[in-house]
Amino acid sequence: MGVDAEFIDDLVEAFYAKIREDSLLGPIFAGRIADWPSHLTRMKAFWRSVLHNSGEFSGNPMLKHLAIPGLELRHFEHWLDLFYETLRDAEGQHAATELVGARARMIADSLLTAITMRRDGLAGGRAGKDLPHV
Repeated sequence: MGVDAEFIDDLVEAFYAKIREDSLLGPIFAGRIADWPSHLTRMKAFWRSVLHNSGEFSGNPMLKHLAIPGLELRHFEHWLDLFYETLRDAEGQHAATELVGARARMIADSLLTAITMRRDGLAGGRAGKDLPHV
């Protein structure tokens, strides 16, 4: 499908370049990431683990996101919109865009749901149902 390590590296670099310039998400990331090269290396390993089942990523993204105050649906919607835009720009095969986009949405849904359930209890159990699709 063309979702090889080089594709993932390029996608991560392009996506986080957009994030760093973004008025909504940029400040959130800037307040938490001092070493961008290290973060990008971790995100490349994360996405290779997600997409190739490589097992090379270790860490707990859920805990990292739960620790960020004020995250809500609009942040995850915007994150996905930027991710999908970056993915479409890099598209080689539509099936690859659909696969990677679906995984990104699943991750956003999981993070948003956990954050919302922590804040609102079981009422937050479907928090990600309205997130955009690729």
